[in-house]
Amino acid sequence: MSLVDIRSIPGLHLHVPKIHRDVRGLFVKQTMLPCGFIENFHTVSGDGTIRGMHFQAPPHAHEKLVHCVHGSVLDVVLDLRRSSPTYGHHASIVLTASDPVTLLLPVGVAHGFLSLDDHSVVCYLTTTPHSPEHDAGIRWNSFGMKWPQDGQHGFIVSDRDSILPKLCDFETPFV
Repeated sequence: MSLVDIRSIPGLHLHVPKIHRDVRGLFVKQTMLPCGFIENFHTVSGDGTIRGMHFQAPPHAHEKLVHCVHGSVLDVVLDLRRSSPTYGHHASIVLTASDPVTLLLPVGVAHGFLSLDDHSVVCYLTTTPHSPEHDAGIRWNSFGMKWPQDGQHGFIVSDRDSILPKLCDFETPFV
């Protein structure tokens, strides 16, 4: 499928925080965020690590709030909702600690990222608890995303993420 502008995926919102900078560093305040987030996770990833493309299937599907608090990542979303005008399309944006925007991902969107720095830290808030039996994903290299060059050593990808189904073999549970 094709790459689309991050703002064109229905239900996906980009929140730009209020940032106060001074001699101590910066203070970031997110305002007008939706309520209902009940779990908080974070990952620490080395340069060249790809995580994704993950989601939770119904009835434990969730919205996800994502931001990078250290380093930088190429954040990628893939629309898996059959009724969406952007079904099967993906979008990407660079998230960095120095420009701390937050993405709100709707139910039915797979999420992943490529760490662009060593020790990149990505935080997630979700609206449902993690449910291992509903944890699912799409293979990271199966939907047309043009990942940046992976250098001499290749990407670092988990065994689990390497065997996820390809988008063309996936039957979406999202309407």
